[in-house]
Amino acid sequence: MRAPKVKAAVKDDYRAITGPEKAAIVLLSLGEENGRQIWSLMDEEEIKEVSQVMSNLGTVASSLVEKILIEFVGQMSSTGSLVGTFEATERLLKRFIADDRVSTIMEEIRGPAGRTMWDKLGNVNEVVLANYLKNEYPQTVAVVLSKIKPEHSARVLGSLPEDFALEVIMRMLRMESVQKDILDKIEQTLRLEFMSNLARTQKRDAHEMMAEIFNNFDRQTEARFITSLEERNRDSAERIKALMFTFEDLANLDPGSVQTLLRAVDKDKLALALKGASDTLRDMFFSNMSERAAKLLKEDMEMMGPVRLKDVDEAQMQMVNIAKDLAAKGEIMMAESKGEDEFIY
Repeated sequence: MRAPKVKAAVKDDYRAITGPEKAAIVLLSLGEENGRQIWSLMDEEEIKEVSQVMSNLGTVASSLVEKILIEFVGQMSSTGSLVGTFEATERLLKRFIADDRVSTIMEEIRGPAGRTMWDKLGNVNEVVLANYLKNEYPQTVAVVLSKIKPEHSARVLGSLPEDFALEVIMRMLRMESVQKDILDKIEQTLRLEFMSNLARTQKRDAHEMMAEIFNNFDRQTEARFITSLEERNRDSAERIKALMFTFEDLANLDPGSVQTLLRAVDKDKLALALKGASDTLRDMFFSNMSERAAKLLKEDMEMMGPVRLKDVDEAQMQMVNIAKDLAAKGEIMMAESKGEDEFIY
């Protein structure tokens, strides 16, 4: 005779939830895409512990999930900084990689001096690099610009004061091979004085990370968490809202960028996304299409009839993600945040 089925208990007691269980609930809530970076930062033992807890978690009440995520957001907002050092990285690697391989990896990172420095400089915004170099000797700047890619050097020179830039150009024209000890000294100075300061000033803010996560919520979940967070920490809630890039922010695209985005988006997804858009945003997209294309799109939208809010949210999120990818590739530019004139290229 079979034993009667017992209904699985639903966890709903916040006080009874352990730390590892909270971690497992947060990671399950974030999903594969948003949780990937957190998993990658965990060591082997942490992964095993959280995985074990996750597999035995059972059913968790939605109210409990919400409490744990609000706690997570609050803690990240107030103490979300991490400190990474060469020594800490080496100790972590030795937990799951053989010592001889770790030594090889760390030597690659450590040196010789500035082994990847020029690649790193190539990723620094030209204005930021020019603001640093304009206080150096023209000969030093000439050496630096001769070591990075020509297209980046051109942008840096264009951002320097004209007289200083001309002096640097003359030094570059007369420059012969640079002695290794001089090059090593320049690299070391760049690493210690410039790159280290740049890393500190560009350390990712916890609110930025949380804004990206909130961007991937559907609008109902987003509204729920924002409302709860406003009650708990209004300042953090306001900062997250200011950093979020929403579908309506596509209204800040210039005409060329709108047309590039339209070419990259599936027409069915576009029609679905615009079903839930404001009249202003719809008109902006229609005005950047041919009269015939706009007419066909409007007809498609009318033929759709009522559509699920969830489907509209997904289509709009897909368009936002495509826009971000295009901006990262430099194919379009969009306002960095609401109400500002700065652009991301």
